[in-house]
Amino acid sequence: MLAAALASQSMRSDLGRIVGAEHVFEPPPGSPYNRDATLRRGLQGRADAVVLPGDAQEVAAVLAWCYERGVPLVTRGGGTGLAGGAVPSEGGVVCSLERLTAVLDVEPALWRLRVQAGVTTAHVHRLARENGLVFPPDPGAGEQSTIGGNVATNAGGPHALKYGVTGRYVAGLQAVVAPGEIVRVGGWAQKDVSTYDLRSLLVGSEGTLAVITEVSLRLLPAPAAADSVVLFASDAASGCDAILESIAAGIRPAALDFLDRAALAYAAAGYPGEIPAEAGFALLFDIDGTEDEVAEQRGELLELLAGELAGVDTPDRRDLWRWRDSVNGRVAAARGAKVAEDVVLPVERLREALEQFGAIAERHGLPSCSWGHGGDGNMHANLLTDPESVRDAELAQRICDEFLASVAAMGGSIAGEHGIGRVKTAAAAEHLPAATLELQARVKREFDPRNLLNPAAKVPAAATGEGAAVKRTRERKVLQ
Repeated sequence: MLAAALASQSMRSDLGRIVGAEHVFEPPPGSPYNRDATLRRGLQGRADAVVLPGDAQEVAAVLAWCYERGVPLVTRGGGTGLAGGAVPSEGGVVCSLERLTAVLDVEPALWRLRVQAGVTTAHVHRLARENGLVFPPDPGAGEQSTIGGNVATNAGGPHALKYGVTGRYVAGLQAVVAPGEIVRVGGWAQKDVSTYDLRSLLVGSEGTLAVITEVSLRLLPAPAAADSVVLFASDAASGCDAILESIAAGIRPAALDFLDRAALAYAAAGYPGEIPAEAGFALLFDIDGTEDEVAEQRGELLELLAGELAGVDTPDRRDLWRWRDSVNGRVAAARGAKVAEDVVLPVERLREALEQFGAIAERHGLPSCSWGHGGDGNMHANLLTDPESVRDAELAQRICDEFLASVAAMGGSIAGEHGIGRVKTAAAAEHLPAATLELQARVKREFDPRNLLNPAAKVPAAATGEGAAVKRTRERKVLQ
């Protein structure tokens, strides 16, 4: 015990000489640096030290120190992740990028900006808006989540339907790779096939290949007009049919979210309008473009679907999406906790997935509901649980295991926009092809031969020589 304490003290002393003693500390039990948003799933780690570097050079020196001594390093952004990607389950160092908040360049005439990784998503949105531009990705928790974390997870959000996920807007990156080297990949050139697409490889790598320290972002001109329409269907079958009909008709909304009957009931309080009594499914359409385009799409949508719907509502757009952001919390409050899975289906299989998830949950005896981004088949499947019930936690795990197998069988993805992190590595080992897992492990070993960058995350058995042969482990996933 004394030896461990002395070793930890020596670690902090060494790291303090790199970043300044005031920027290194041992996190106490319960510290937010030992967890991310998956604390509510029962996932928590224990870091030996938290380091707050002030620039890329200090990040490189910290990684070099860790690599020389075999100390794991987990990169942390805003701590809003939902897959355990920022949890130091192996101990070691948490490298928090909260001090990397510089706005390096804003070039409105060229539709672009360059910021350090610790700049919040909301600040990127503000910078774009103040210059008549827009940064479309909107993954949520904007005042806390950071652009570096968004890039590391390739975060999505409702407006990914029309505008795509974060990686679409990343022109280039500055990153630190093992054993402590600063590199730049990508850039402002619109075309470049001179190398492998290393930029895209780092986007979505969840801190397992490099520490992203700076991001060059492309922006778009802000649309002249925007409007929202809520269409209520009588059930999930007719609601999913309406999604497919709108796609077939060529209607391209910026966002097309859905809530099933149970989610709609749990979240009804606070809805900024009137929900018809016969509503069993809600479709939230967000439409943008020129004034004429918005009016035309709105008219086409109502003409196409009005005869099949239980009702139409046009609440204030800002109030509607503010309410939509509150759905997660309102559902979790129903029983005090919930377990959630984030999956993506081919959009034509969404109805089937909703039915299967509901049937699996009912068979095991837990209440369930679903919502998500219906236009691209992204489903957030939720199980309501008692936070004090071990039985509920075990049932939820069984339901999730069975449902993920069902999603894989339907040609879907077991992780849509929340990543793999630590929560889903076992599921990845089970449902991804063995050849794919081995290729990922080989890439991981090439970037991180000592498996010190966010070990145990993203890639099952990465850099251990076991390839895809990993033992099934279970994470307690109670969302308290």
